[in-house]
Amino acid sequence: MLTLTNVSTYYGNFEAVRDVGLTIGRGEMVGIIGANGAGKTTLMRTICGLERNRGGNILLDGENISTLSPRARVMRGVVYCPEDRKLFLGMTVVENLEMGAHVRPKEFKRNLERVLDTFPILAEKRNTTAGSLSGGQQQMLAIGRSLMASPRLGMFDEPSTGLAPLVAEQLMEVIRSLNSEGMTVLLVEQNVHLALDFVSRAYALENGRIVLEGSAEELKGNDDVRRSYLGA
Repeated sequence: MLTLTNVSTYYGNFEAVRDVGLTIGRGEMVGIIGANGAGKTTLMRTICGLERNRGGNILLDGENISTLSPRARVMRGVVYCPEDRKLFLGMTVVENLEMGAHVRPKEFKRNLERVLDTFPILAEKRNTTAGSLSGGQQQMLAIGRSLMASPRLGMFDEPSTGLAPLVAEQLMEVIRSLNSEGMTVLLVEQNVHLALDFVSRAYALENGRIVLEGSAEELKGNDDVRRSYLGA
């Protein structure tokens, strides 16, 4: 479904992503792991068009989308749920969800029902402002807003950040359920333990480069991963 070949992204003269190549098959749930500053978020922002790659190509179902606008990529089903959520804190839950539906207005009612069924607490708080929600509820809202665009490829950036372990695991179960329903998932996580419990494959990113790749079980057993990320 998604193929990156020799993708590089710069901030000025600083190369944040270096010659990255990866593939994600339709229906897969794939992780990108790495320490803070490894380039994980920049890579996601490059895939969705918020940053432009200076080198390489990004192919979605064989189409080179490297020069397309972020909106055009959303229209093709590429949706990004950022680490810092980017909610409109003074707007209600439903108003935030409406913002996520602007490219799919005809699907608003169906997608709203889906989101509120997936996160019943959001149905209870539908008229509550986003700023008054708990951290876990805000993350649910951020994920729900991304679902309002009917993603084929959902990219989730550090969904466990700042959450209690139980809440983080519950949200990961939701993402896995969305994957089982047909959505391809790219997951960025600094919590490597958590990520490798849910994804089927993962890439390890270090200083903007992919240094390891393999199945979740292979990476769990890799000595470098165990030393660098798993505290073993």
